[in-house]
Amino acid sequence: MLSRIYHILVDAIWGFSEDDGWAIASHIAMSSLMSLFPFLIFVTALAGVFNLQPLSGESISLMMESWPRQVADPIGQEIHNVVSQVRADVLTYGMALAIYFSSNGIESLRVGLNRAYGAKENRAWYWLRLESVGYVLLAAVAMLALSFLVVLGPLLWQMALHYLPALAPFGGLITFVRFGATSIILVVALVVAHLWLPGGRRKLKEVVPGILVTLLLWLVGATAFGLYLARFPGNYVSTYAGLASVMIALVFLYLTAVIFLFGGELNAAIARDRQAREPYQPPQLPPLRQKLEDLRAGLEG
Repeated sequence: MLSRIYHILVDAIWGFSEDDGWAIASHIAMSSLMSLFPFLIFVTALAGVFNLQPLSGESISLMMESWPRQVADPIGQEIHNVVSQVRADVLTYGMALAIYFSSNGIESLRVGLNRAYGAKENRAWYWLRLESVGYVLLAAVAMLALSFLVVLGPLLWQMALHYLPALAPFGGLITFVRFGATSIILVVALVVAHLWLPGGRRKLKEVVPGILVTLLLWLVGATAFGLYLARFPGNYVSTYAGLASVMIALVFLYLTAVIFLFGGELNAAIARDRQAREPYQPPQLPPLRQKLEDLRAGLEG
């Protein structure tokens, strides 16, 4: 069993290198950073149309929840500075551009997963772009819906405490709900990405191993990167000066993209291992041809 796991891991690592995973991760990191601001601008404008402006700030907080504090604080401040100037009419005049640039990040994920799974893309480019735009719209609505639930949670909790004071020791439940909402966003996004973004079709059980490993490595990687920044806070400032916060976010997104692609490579390596261990099955002939072959074999016998 250990030998099998070792060979799968080695196959996944070599597959990642042969599929230009390092270069594609750079593309994903840059595309994600460039897509982040347009997406949140669109979410803010959408919230403004429905008079839900406070939810846009909560959406930003939810997105930053899984980032290390040393990364989330500076880049989150820049995001708040940008979206605080967004007006509702952006939804009318700038919607197309905001959605288009946001969909570029999804397209970069598709390219990486197609390489990882060895999938050949047969769908038309315009259909893929429309699909990416659809994911952006669904993500924006989902972010606002989750933000509404997170904002509503403390109000419901206070109401519950008014009638049931005995619940006071369980106040940490609200924090748990916030982390739970962030986890739901990550898990759903990973499942959708692995199942439907790349070409071909896969079953849920075929992508679960890569998703679990991705989540685990994201947790370890974010913790390690946060500890590194806390221990050496001046490294990026002395190197990149005013661009330090942007470069820190870019490096973090690059690390995240590497882990994401490795999850796809791991699923592909497990599929190759499973296929190699299956007994050989001769190709099935059509029924009429099979009968003729059986008849010929009987006459020859």
